Amino acid sequence: MSTRDLFEAVGAVALLLPFALFALLGLAGLSGRRLSERTTTTATQIAVIGGLTSSLAVLAFMLVSGTRSVRVDLGDWFSIPEQHLHFHIKFLFDRLSVPLVILTYFLCGTVGAFASRYLHREDGFARFFFLYAIFLLGMCLSTTAGTIETLFFGWELVGLSSALLVAFFQERRAPAENGLRVWGVYRFADAAFLGAALLLHHLSGAGDFEALAGAGPWPESASTVSTHAATAVGLLLLIAAAGKSALVPFSGWLPRAMEGPTPSSAIFYGALSVHLGAYLLLRCCSLLEASIPLSIAVVVAGLVSAGFGALTTRVQTDIKSSLAFASLTQVGLIVAEIGLGFRYLPLIHIVGHACIRTLQLIRAPSLLHDHHEMENALGGLEGSPERSGVLPEPARERLYALALARGHLDDAIDANLVGPFVRFFHRITELEDRLSRDEPNASDPAPTQKGVEP
Repeated sequence: MSTRDLFEAVGAVALLLPFALFALLGLAGLSGRRLSERTTTTATQIAVIGGLTSSLAVLAFMLVSGTRSVRVDLGDWFSIPEQHLHFHIKFLFDRLSVPLVILTYFLCGTVGAFASRYLHREDGFARFFFLYAIFLLGMCLSTTAGTIETLFFGWELVGLSSALLVAFFQERRAPAENGLRVWGVYRFADAAFLGAALLLHHLSGAGDFEALAGAGPWPESASTVSTHAATAVGLLLLIAAAGKSALVPFSGWLPRAMEGPTPSSAIFYGALSVHLGAYLLLRCCSLLEASIPLSIAVVVAGLVSAGFGALTTRVQTDIKSSLAFASLTQVGLIVAEIGLGFRYLPLIHIVGHACIRTLQLIRAPSLLHDHHEMENALGGLEGSPERSGVLPEPARERLYALALARGHLDDAIDANLVGPFVRFFHRITELEDRLSRDEPNASDPAPTQKGVEP
């Protein structure tokens, strides 16, 4: 076995360990055998430490040997030679995926250790770590995917675990409703993602990113599709990224997601899941270079989202919602950097922002307590001085009202997207009921003509 084959096997271990954790916790739940908290925590630690060690070993191999990428190829899932279509399963460790895999394991390990104490003796302890294992597997598959189908599979696992963790406290109405809202936005983003995948297959006959971005290591690859095709595929991917990363106009679900436990809020909406849309744009960055209109659209979406997040975070009344919109501000800036043509800068921005936001969200439950302790030690704090704004008072009041209502984005989506969709299918249901009532029942006797015996 060559050195390269060895490290391909090591890379495969980094993907198999999350799957093993998912299988262990899932089978334990299906069989009705409740694992102890110590066993669950130990299994999680083994999977995370093993995956992190494997990822670091792949990084060391790439640095020492000068290799730009390490592929783990599992062959075709199925192929249709007559139509030149095939679905390939391939994973790629390169300069984009390796830092994000290491970040995933590092932050998931940190949050897992925090959650094992934060949820100690909670009824949902085992359920949380099962969903945590789904998320870990989904993030590893998404960040190392070499084909758009593999990326979509990991993308779906992340979305599923995200929505279920938002609705983690099932005994209350608000978490269940907010989890449904998150799932609905994800469904719309997934439809755009599937449209991009189908269009990519139509253009190239395969879902490999190499067919989309051209041969060559990231980020020097150049697109092999035409400008119009790059714009069409890229706009669909931008819609998918906007839904997953809560960019405007899909920002309304982000504060709702804070209904979940603090550990899931930290790892999902402060660290990893909220950056998955930006990662998708980075992976397909060659499309932006092939289409100036697409680059402009990405920059505009990022800047509008950053401005909206900066405005809205200042009027929130709870710390988690304020941190959620602060995350949106940074994600918007990251997306704008990608649209402007930067590649390593947004990657570094993602890593740094994910780490600091995880720390802040984990710290959030005890921050107010420490603040009150500091007030008591100082004998009270003086009120903050009045600030004179640049804008006139009426304009500031209107901006304040708009930010407090979170831009009315949820109302706009309900009125212009959800409402027509629901009304359309209500009409379809009514039409189906009417047709089913008009159809003759097979059990009824056949009608006879007058004067003729049946």
